[in-house]
Amino acid sequence: MFWLCQAALPHLAPGASIINTSSVEAYQPKPALMDYAASKAAIVNVTKSLATELAEKGIRVNTVAPGPIWTPLIPATMPPEEVEQFSSQTPLGRAGQPAELAPATSSWPRRNRASSTGSASASQEASRYRNADTL
Repeated sequence: MFWLCQAALPHLAPGASIINTSSVEAYQPKPALMDYAASKAAIVNVTKSLATELAEKGIRVNTVAPGPIWTPLIPATMPPEEVEQFSSQTPLGRAGQPAELAPATSSWPRRNRASSTGSASASQEASRYRNADTL
C-alpha cells in the first residue's frame, strides 16, 4: 500500500484524495485474527502518517473501516460451522458484500470535501457489530 501511494503521488494534484481500506478489526481485534487485525491497524497508522505528510500538498488521506464483508477468504479460512454463523450478530444478520463498499469509498471525497484527512470511517453496521465507538 505504501509503495502504491508513493507511485501515485506524482499524479495527484492539490484537492486529490487517497482512500485506503482497513477494517473494524484494526480497533477491536478478535484474538484469532491477530495477524489480519495487525495488518489493518497498520493501514490506519500509514493513513494517519500520510495524511500529516501530504496535507501541505493539499492531498487528503483517509481510510474506510468496514465490518464483516463476505469474501472468498471466509469459506477458505473458517470451519463450516463458523461460516454459517459469520456475521449473524450484525444488526442486519448478514455480512456486507464487497460491492457495498464502493459507495462508502467513492463518496468520501464528495462528502467531506477538504475538511477531512487522517480519518477512519466505519459503517454503522460495522460500529454496531463490534461496538466500535472508537471510530
